[in-house]
Amino acid sequence: MALLEISQLRKRFRAPDGTDQEVVRVDSFALAASSQVALSGPSGTGKTTFLHLIAGILAPDSGTIRLDGTDMASLSEADRDRLRARSIGYIFQTFNLLQGFTCLENVLMGMTFGPGADRGRAEELLRRVGLGDRLNHFPRQLSTGQQQRVAVARALANRPKLVLADEPTGNLDGANGARALQLIREACTENKAALLLVSHDPAVLGSFDQIQNLADINRPNQ
Repeated sequence: MALLEISQLRKRFRAPDGTDQEVVRVDSFALAASSQVALSGPSGTGKTTFLHLIAGILAPDSGTIRLDGTDMASLSEADRDRLRARSIGYIFQTFNLLQGFTCLENVLMGMTFGPGADRGRAEELLRRVGLGDRLNHFPRQLSTGQQQRVAVARALANRPKLVLADEPTGNLDGANGARALQLIREACTENKAALLLVSHDPAVLGSFDQIQNLADINRPNQ
């Protein structure tokens, strides 16, 4: 059964020269519940925009994005925010951590928009990504790789039905990248969550049984 179903999805942006540029044109895409799929593709092919549309961060110009039976494209911005908090974990390429809050507080804050803060689970996730001794550190006191690991823990905190990961190992060294990827996949398996991960790293892509090239499903200006 499909957890995510996309049909006739379109998104345009205004280019610097004033013309409209189509970035996303996906006629059909589906993701089964509990599946783990990697999307490959170089920079500039619309990967992040595609994930933002699925998450409800961006509204499509047209088309449907149905998550667990609910058409996100038809919801108000507030309702999309609530659905995202309840059902989607997003690992952003740029982390999006709250700079005035500690590692632990960043994870707890993410949990308040879902089922509620659970300090024990937040601490456990941070320990699993190797940050058990950094619970009370602020993002500015962490390396880039450590900040990414906080973002991984925060995305998994609410046991989402769907995890979206935008180059989640891009700022990590080999060992920490492998650990973070293992945590993401194990947590999705444990919670029966689907995973849609985008990457151009051959090592990351090679660890997935299901790989799709974004160019095969996203064909703007065609």
